Amino acid sequence: MIAYVLGIVAVVLATASLSLTVVITRRIGSRDPVAVPRMWRRILRIQPLASAAGSFQTPRDGHEKIAFIANPTKSGVEELREQALRACSIRYLPQPLWFYTTADDPGTGQARAALEAGADVVVAVGGDGTVRAVAQTMADSDKPMGIIPMGTGNLFARNLDLPLGDTQAILRTVLEGAERRADVGWMDVHRGHNGHGEDERHLFLVIAGAGFDAEMVAGADDNLKKRLGWFAYFFAAIRHLGEKRMKAWVSVDGGDEIVGHMRTVLMANIGKLPGGIQLIPDATMDDGKIDIATIDARGGLVGWTELFGQVMAQGAGLKDTRLIRVLKTSRIDHVRGTEFDIRMEQPQKVQVDGESLGKATGIHAFVQPAALTLRVPQGSVPERTDDTEQPEATAPAPEPAEDPQPA
Repeated sequence: MIAYVLGIVAVVLATASLSLTVVITRRIGSRDPVAVPRMWRRILRIQPLASAAGSFQTPRDGHEKIAFIANPTKSGVEELREQALRACSIRYLPQPLWFYTTADDPGTGQARAALEAGADVVVAVGGDGTVRAVAQTMADSDKPMGIIPMGTGNLFARNLDLPLGDTQAILRTVLEGAERRADVGWMDVHRGHNGHGEDERHLFLVIAGAGFDAEMVAGADDNLKKRLGWFAYFFAAIRHLGEKRMKAWVSVDGGDEIVGHMRTVLMANIGKLPGGIQLIPDATMDDGKIDIATIDARGGLVGWTELFGQVMAQGAGLKDTRLIRVLKTSRIDHVRGTEFDIRMEQPQKVQVDGESLGKATGIHAFVQPAALTLRVPQGSVPERTDDTEQPEATAPAPEPAEDPQPA
């Protein structure tokens, strides 16, 4: 009797194991068919996912040379390298080039070296810093850029709707995806005080800013970011809620300066943050414009609560948030243009795409339309609803503007 029961249990376990093996094998095979032996692909009738099948509708040059620019500090880079080699091999592409970033060069020089080596596609492997550094070189090139996000925030990758966490889908996008043109923003940082560093020019793809947001970026704990991801920035924000507002003068497209007190001033090429938060809903990466927002909150926790409500309302599609400003302790003002000058009464911390740049007293920012060609998932390129053509890439960015004059 005992043997009979054990036999039934063994059959059940064997059946369950076989079923689980089949399910897992089919799942792996649908993402990367070559990972499963041909015989088993036939037996299990493995077919690629619809997204992968759709990507073959746009044939690529079988001789495309792919270059990967990787941040070696990111976990999983070596495993990704093996997968990239195999992905190129099964598509009969040349063996990919592979470059590693360094502390002194986060990707700009490596991307330049990749182009000089004949790369047809340059792929940034890492976080927002690596993506931004590679884009700084690719913005002056007609070659497409791919992104394999491996960072904490991955702000730009999220706005491109890349399949985060799905390595095979990301590789398919890099090798077979559609191409999309995107604007880039440039920001000249004017220090104005000794000890704050040199004046510099920085590219941004998502959002640059000064004030509260930069304090939040600079104050985020690295260990907490590794454990909690982008949510760590909220804990950093709490520590700066009670700090003094800043006084700033803002000029749009060379117009008259407008002075005001605010918590932060933001310049956005794209307005969506992690968690689906639409901080600046109208910001679009291919409209040839930068959207600027000045954000203020007064009255302590009451003002911050009302401000949070406005941000959530924007994300829900309500563009005019004045209707919910019952206590009038906060406000978000928007304006759009191609060039901005911002002067601050006191030195304020500044940031680009989540990277702290120290303190500055002035900022000059402008947009370079359609400067970057990106590899994105098939079917994700939005159709333009207007009758205008997408702007052509402009010439390389002009030299930094002169230091702003004191008030």
